[in-house]
Amino acid sequence: MMSEPSTPRTAPGRLLRTERDTLIPLLRTAEATAFEAPTCCPGWTVRHVLAHCAAALTRVIESRFDEGVFTAEGNDRDIAERADWPVSRIVDELEHGMTNAGAAIAAAKGLFDGVALGEWVHAGDVRDAWGLPGAYGGAGLDDALPLLAAYSKQRSALPLHADVDGLDEPLILGVNDGSRPPARYIGDAPTLIRLYAGRPLGDARFELAGATAGELTVFG
Repeated sequence: MMSEPSTPRTAPGRLLRTERDTLIPLLRTAEATAFEAPTCCPGWTVRHVLAHCAAALTRVIESRFDEGVFTAEGNDRDIAERADWPVSRIVDELEHGMTNAGAAIAAAKGLFDGVALGEWVHAGDVRDAWGLPGAYGGAGLDDALPLLAAYSKQRSALPLHADVDGLDEPLILGVNDGSRPPARYIGDAPTLIRLYAGRPLGDARFELAGATAGELTVFG
């Protein structure tokens, strides 16, 4: 697993394609009732999460950024537009987005890196809802962790040094403006992702000093 270099422009697209190769086969073979399972996203089933993810990537590819896009209201609108679609059509759109959005994200020079990271987190939400192993982990971590570090700086998150299992060097997150000493995290990578994504921690074992879990959340 890599430590924190500067984020290459290819990382977001690579993260999406890596996740595509794991997630899409799971979706293609799932029972219809599985898509109605509730997720950790309030009020959203697995189907809602997938519809949101597919719509977001389509908007990035097509440069369609209507008023309110990527807000809670905009997300609900995108989901409602797909309410009558069969699940297979939503999965088709998601697969197309995960395959082709990388170029548009790279061209935006960091503006939409958070979209790629959010898509990967939502794939973890699906696994979590289905009780599958690997939520917020797996092969994508090599790209997700440096993207998270870069996104935490973009969002001016509080400074944190993370001693992540498997990394040779601490992962440096947030912005150290001198107003407070960096917090310290010791634990595994999926739990770190859960903290920054505001996902349930369950019985995760980790150490966090100098900050509360709620202070770390950079997106929901």
